[in-house]
Parts: sequence; C-alpha cells; structure tokens
Amino acid sequence: MSRYRLTRGLARSGWTKGGTATAGVAAVGLLLAGCTPGGEGIRKEGTASSTPAPRGAVSSTPAPTPSTHFKKVNAVKLLAADPKVSADVKRAVAKPCAADEYPIEVTYASLTGSKSSDIIVNVMTCADSVGLGAYVYRERAGSQDGYDNVYANEQPSVYAGVSKGELEVSKQTYDTGDKVCCPSGEDVMTYRWANDHFTEYDRYHTDYSKTTVDDDTTADGTM
Repeated sequence: MSRYRLTRGLARSGWTKGGTATAGVAAVGLLLAGCTPGGEGIRKEGTASSTPAPRGAVSSTPAPTPSTHFKKVNAVKLLAADPKVSADVKRAVAKPCAADEYPIEVTYASLTGSKSSDIIVNVMTCADSVGLGAYVYRERAGSQDGYDNVYANEQPSVYAGVSKGELEVSKQTYDTGDKVCCPSGEDVMTYRWANDHFTEYDRYHTDYSKTTVDDDTTADGTM
C-alpha cells in the first residue's frame, strides 16, 4: 500500500533529481513550492464540539450504500469559511489550477457514526499534487446547518483516506540529504472516533528502499 501511494504521488511530480532536501525545514519549503508560499506545517486535531501521501490514495472512495445519506458539499467554500484552515492552504484553493479544477480531493465515508456521511478533504499543490492539508468534516447535529472540523493535519505531504471504515493518514518522511523526489520513508497513522473526537490508536513506519534504476551496475562497473 505504501509503495503504491508513493508511486502515484511522485509520478505526477515536476521535481528533478537535482533538488535535495534536508530533514524538516528544507523538505517542507520545497514541498510547498508547487502552488502556495512556503510555511511550516502544523498539526491540529479538533473535536465535534469545536468549529476540522507525495499525494497518493490510502484507499478508493467508498461507494455509498442504499442506506447511506450521501450529500455532496462545495469543499472550496467549506475550507474558505473554516477558521481552522491555515492562510497558506486557503491561498492554495483561492483559485483553480486550470479551468475550474481545484487542487482538492473529496471523499465521503462513514467515520464518526453520524447519520450523514463524513467528508474527507485533501488539499494539494497544483504543480506536483503534494499534500498540503487533510481535514475531516462532520455534519453538525441539531437545528444548525453546517459542518464541524473534527480533524486537521497541515504537515506537508499529508494525505487522509479510509481503511476498513477508519481514518488513515499518511505522511512521507525525509532524512538529511534526501532528494525531494525520494523520501526515506512513510508514517501511517490510524484513528478511531470515540467521545466526539478522533484518537490515534495505531501507527507504523516504512523505510523505503534506496535502490533506484541508476543502481543497476556492480561495484566494478559491470552489469
């Protein structure tokens, strides 16, 4: 799963082998260069009472069942009106990348037990489809219309999806000296909904192989 997510994101990237990144600030700055000014990624987690991979899909958007209440939303307006969304991300979706295509993916799934589908929104750079922010919105209960932001993660290269009915968030990791195109690994976190908020209950890390297509010769130069 991790290798598929990496391949999907990097296949669309405009990065070259010449770029290099260091852990932390350098990697963040280069990742944000595609569509919005650089800025430090932040991680925020909210509750329902509050007003919430390179890009790659954690899973496909689940097909709604006949019993699922499936109501589409305007994700651009949802993000623009959300005080939890950073100014950098709002600038990234202020205008389309081309025609009427915005750098946004929206997934509808049941994550919180709400009568209506929850909404997962992923925001990416236009040029490289690198994740800038991942959010989960839950329809507000009661007489008030609208949605509550119940999860937000704005660490660059983040991507949120669904795994077995639970929220799964992935983020690529960089070591000192890594090329921007070639992260060292990936963190994957799984969250469960309980007591009106998401709680991380599982996490794993994958170290990617450093072997590339250029490494097809032996030490003595033979094939």
